Amino acid sequence: MGASSIQVAGVVKTFGEGEAKVTALKEVALEVFFGEMLYIVGPSGSGKTTLLSVLSGILRPDAGSVVVEGVDIWKLGSNDLAALRLNKIGFVFQDYHLFPKLTSAENAAIPLILKRREWDEAVAEAVKYLDIVGLKGRANLTPVKLSGGEQQRVAIARAIASQPDILIMDEPTASLDGDTGRAVVRFVKENFLNDKRCIIIVTHDNRIDEFASRILTMEDGRLTGKGKGS
Repeated sequence: MGASSIQVAGVVKTFGEGEAKVTALKEVALEVFFGEMLYIVGPSGSGKTTLLSVLSGILRPDAGSVVVEGVDIWKLGSNDLAALRLNKIGFVFQDYHLFPKLTSAENAAIPLILKRREWDEAVAEAVKYLDIVGLKGRANLTPVKLSGGEQQRVAIARAIASQPDILIMDEPTASLDGDTGRAVVRFVKENFLNDKRCIIIVTHDNRIDEFASRILTMEDGRLTGKGKGS
């Protein structure tokens, strides 16, 4: 593994108030390195998705710091934080977050369009990424005409289209069969990961364990254990 990409220290996140208050993250510390594919595993409700949201600049923690490539992201203003997310981080959401009226290619092209690429150029490039993740011939279909697995692959194509330094994936194989899930994760590792990038995956799918550089376990808001590669 290479240099440090993300450094997390003392991160706390709570939801609710009074008797309904829940502490989702409890003094979490974590270091992620360039060149690695890191898995975070653990039971539902353990804080995994909350942690991903904090790491990616989507959800502000109550305490602690998240340093991405030397920048403490939660000290940035909203415009700078949005720019960092656009240029440094790709995120694959568990529930896809596709725009229902846009085609697959248009959905996958969104990061390129936000980077001020011409619409037609961005969509044409996005089609190449759809082909790569197994959606050849599906570029002009809207999400309602796609299966759950196909929608997931559109989300993956969108995340990698802008070639971010950090790729964060929340249950990327949840809607895929075993062979397709392994193929997608293998592709991402072989074609995206290098010594200047890292990948963080939350997963319950032990069928893709073979691709992990390192596996950490999360339980009750804490990173409590280490597994393969640690």
